[in-house]
Amino acid sequence: MVIADMNPVPHEAARNACHLCAPLGAGMAFAGVANTLPYLHGGQGCATYIRRYTISHFREPVDIASSSFGENATVFGGKGNLFKGLNNVIKQYHPAMIGVASTCLAETIGEDVAAQIKEFYLQSDGWCPELIFAPTPSYVGSHYDGFHRAVFATVTALARAGEKKQNINILPNMISPADIRYLREMCSDFSLEATILPDYSETLDGGSWAEYHRIPEGGTLLYDIRRMGQSAATIEFNNFLEPEVSAGNYLAKTFGVTNHRIGIPVGVAAVDEFMKLLEQYSRISIPAKYIKERGRLLDSYVDGHKYVFGKRALVFGDVDFAVSIAAFLAEIGMIPIICTAGKERNLPELIKPHMQKALEFHIFEGTDFVAMGEIADKLKPDIIIGSGKGYPLARRLQVPLIRLNFPIHDRLGGTRLRCLGYGGTQELFDRVVNGLLEKQQDDSSIGHAYL
Repeated sequence: MVIADMNPVPHEAARNACHLCAPLGAGMAFAGVANTLPYLHGGQGCATYIRRYTISHFREPVDIASSSFGENATVFGGKGNLFKGLNNVIKQYHPAMIGVASTCLAETIGEDVAAQIKEFYLQSDGWCPELIFAPTPSYVGSHYDGFHRAVFATVTALARAGEKKQNINILPNMISPADIRYLREMCSDFSLEATILPDYSETLDGGSWAEYHRIPEGGTLLYDIRRMGQSAATIEFNNFLEPEVSAGNYLAKTFGVTNHRIGIPVGVAAVDEFMKLLEQYSRISIPAKYIKERGRLLDSYVDGHKYVFGKRALVFGDVDFAVSIAAFLAEIGMIPIICTAGKERNLPELIKPHMQKALEFHIFEGTDFVAMGEIADKLKPDIIIGSGKGYPLARRLQVPLIRLNFPIHDRLGGTRLRCLGYGGTQELFDRVVNGLLEKQQDDSSIGHAYL
């Protein structure tokens, strides 16, 4: 059942938005490419804000360069700032690639950044790194859109045709570094060579260093990105991205690389779909370790069913995350209340195939935290799943918050939270059940030790 008549009172602007700015998403994506420095064309404040947000979540040093617009650049154009900044970055960091993302200021004054980058190439004296440009003004999208525009720009600039190989491409969406590592482990267990783009599992979640690295080690190699047009297939964890900015769709149209668009593999049904694709392209049956993981997960569903059945869960975040988590909740017998951030995408019609197991579900698009609070007051969720930004709402409603996705600023270990695959689903299921049990204990006058 889709509830379409309970939307909050219409409003003209976001009131405490639950999405972040587009250049932030682009910066995350570029940080997942080896020896690459993200670079924002616009005001210094944008880079400062994004550094603060990413450092607070990943607990790692994060460098993001900026062309640092001042008053003159805002009035007369920022090409001089762009060129000077690029030269400084090349001299100081020696990157293999610079990922340039535009901010609202650069886009508003009409900067033709793509043309300026071409001019910079022509004027460069000797070697020049790859310069990739993604247009990411925040007034046309959120961090979700910026992330995917950066991935799309990288693939369209670098992928090349050639003799077809047996390797595959995986476009994993905005998942945690721990999920990326688990994804790589699964491909390895299938003896399947996979190019994962972006891969910030080490660049944004690495170990301690004996000495400082200007650009952290790790990331998807440029060599592998260039080979993406020669792959047997692409698996894209994305059901709702517009085709014109889908890197998987581009590879299919340009190089004939078969593209499989699936949701983020959370829950038994979604992971089964992903595993079948790995079996198909590896020609290897699912390894025994994953059959055992699946069996333990199903057993835990039975054990925890009495605690979760019929409970209402408010899920918020970008559309692919929210819908994938909601499909998992429907699978375990909960009632999803789906609140997506960013722009509206006609979600009620698109979401129906993913909610076939749901006894009841509710959809709200383009919400902010004020609207989400109004929705929660009406639908009375028992639990909330989303980023750490949902804590004030969870505190007001006195319900558990299961922290997942980005950003998590109020807890340590946000980079190590998993939801992907049978193993990640197991961890998420345990956290959901235990959150409900803890709430039941806290609300009890005697605090049951046996539930």
